[in-house]
Formats: sequence, C-alpha cells, structure tokens
Amino acid sequence: MKAEDVVQQFKDKGALLEGHFQLSSGLHSTVYLQCALVLQFPEMAERFGKAIAEEFAGQNIQLVASPAIGGLIIGHEVARALGARFVWTERENGVMTLRRGFSVSPDERTLVVEDVITTGGSTRETIDALKAAGARVVGAASVIDRSSGDADVGVPRITLASLRVVSVEPGSCDACREGAPITKPGSKKQSVVSGN
Repeated sequence: MKAEDVVQQFKDKGALLEGHFQLSSGLHSTVYLQCALVLQFPEMAERFGKAIAEEFAGQNIQLVASPAIGGLIIGHEVARALGARFVWTERENGVMTLRRGFSVSPDERTLVVEDVITTGGSTRETIDALKAAGARVVGAASVIDRSSGDADVGVPRITLASLRVVSVEPGSCDACREGAPITKPGSKKQSVVSGN
C-alpha cells in the first residue's frame, strides 16, 4: 500500500482535520488525524491491517498488542492478518498496564501496533508494560507517523504513511498566543475550550 493512498483515504473520509488541537500527548498542533473516521469502515481497517502484517510476514509474530483506545481496531486487524493473538494495554493510575486478565508467555514474540504515532509515548509505555510481563517485543507499527520518522520507541518500527506535522508545547503555540479556541478531539469528551 502506497503512503499517498493512505493519506488520500484520510482526506476522503474527512479524517485529516485542520484547526487548533490539543493532542493526547499534551502537545498542540494545527493538524489532527482522526483515525476512527477511517477505521470505522471495516474494509479500510482490513486493508491497513493486511498492509502492516505484510511488513512482518515470516517473523513468527505470536502476539499483537495496542494501547487503548486508538490502537484497538488496527491492532486487531493486524493480529487477524498475522494469525496472532491480540491484547491491549490501558492506563491504570497513570501507568500503562495489561488488564482484563491479559497475560503474555515468556519470550512471546510481540508486535505493538498504534493508529497514529506523534511522540511514540503510548507505544513506548505499551512496550515497557509488555516487556515487564515477559514478552519479547520485536517491532512496532502504525498507520500514520506524525513525527516523519523521528519518534524512537526502542524497537524497529514501520508505518504506512509518514507526515511531517508540527506539534509544539503549549507555551510555544502561536494559536494559543492568538487566543484561538482549542479542540481536544482525543479526549473522552471531545471539548472546545476558549483560548488563553
């Protein structure tokens, strides 16, 4: 699957948004990628999942894991395409952890899959939780990489499409200085707050 085809799907589905956004990392950006608007279509989720799985064919991936909630659909599709088991991590008291009775086998060959990577923080936290549980994390993947390859997650990583999207600390945000309202689309309750 070509990167430009992936980006075009986001444009076609209205999932490439422009404005003033607070990302789940806390950073601010003028661009937001709402993967859910693309992944709500099972045929697209399946295509993206198969494309990621092809990159890991022959690596004997036994487990695919994703951070909740954004990575769940694409992680499940990758696992299905690889014939692997699927689990997810969640934050409990601010710490990414395996819950819901999930466990890993010692040295279980594991791939971590996300929808969008910005800083790689959620992916790294998921990798740390899996390693602490005994898994052998052999790689990571995402549909979109907003860092244009800069995010380091500590394992080899692939993406279907890489974009250079500027994300800044709130104190360095021009839109905040101009008083522009900010949207928090990744929060449990999408909200718009007035500018500073």
